[in-house]
Amino acid sequence: MFRIGKRIFLFFAINILILVTLSFTLNILGIGGYFSARGIDYNNLMAFCLVWGMGGAFISLALSRVMAKWMMGVVVIDPETREPQLAALVRTVHKLASAAGLPAMPEVGYYPSPEINAFATGPTKSRALVAVSAGLLKRMDQVQLEGVLGHEISHIANGDMVTMTLIQGIINAFVMFLARVIAFFIANRGDSSERSSAPSYLIIFVLEIALSALGMIAVSAFSRRREFRADAGGAQLAGRTSMIKALEALQSTAAYADLTNKSSMATLKIAGKPKRLSSLFATHPPLEERIERLKALV
Repeated sequence: MFRIGKRIFLFFAINILILVTLSFTLNILGIGGYFSARGIDYNNLMAFCLVWGMGGAFISLALSRVMAKWMMGVVVIDPETREPQLAALVRTVHKLASAAGLPAMPEVGYYPSPEINAFATGPTKSRALVAVSAGLLKRMDQVQLEGVLGHEISHIANGDMVTMTLIQGIINAFVMFLARVIAFFIANRGDSSERSSAPSYLIIFVLEIALSALGMIAVSAFSRRREFRADAGGAQLAGRTSMIKALEALQSTAAYADLTNKSSMATLKIAGKPKRLSSLFATHPPLEERIERLKALV
């Protein structure tokens, strides 16, 4: 109960920090008041949306490693640990990180969940975290584990965390921009000579939800592409056989892919929960397709 309360407190504290930081930034830059009786100040509106959209995304990126530890309960492993299984995990990560040419060794940890998954996160290649679930450590052998870790190290080497943040930030900015422009014209439709200074916040809110859903299709599509790329990178680092065996192991345990119900962490993991509705919103390609692509890789 204490842990849940602590996580709720930290969640609200971080969001308040983001709100205060971005509001202060807008005040310093003198950005605001983009609606008026004469219409929309598009330059001011775009600046406002970029600060909120990109700023929020990059603050989240800067805090990503800390937030992942809090949300997932990650236990960081001491590199000098004498526990055989954990020591082997750290050695494997460091070996693959060296092969990938990372400028610094990532932190290595595990999180106490029976799910069979792993993730990598961090603001830069020098400040990354690789974490595996307790369920994965229990069920996978060394060959399969190397494939999983090679995939995660490849994400770090490719700079996927920064790239996804850029894409999400741009999508956020455009969603905010379009929602306000459309809402303005909805509120001021008709032949009235008098124009409102601003549309209803309710209209903006509804439009942002609808446009965000469309934006998620674009974000998910790019996420699926980066998974294929990380698979190929993992095959180069750990060997194609290890990568294929890792994905086959994940395929046979798909029901255990996500048991933590942390949707914000889903895109970071090596395997996603199978989508029952639309594959357009899937952040990971089907494991069957990923395996076939690796088998066809020359």
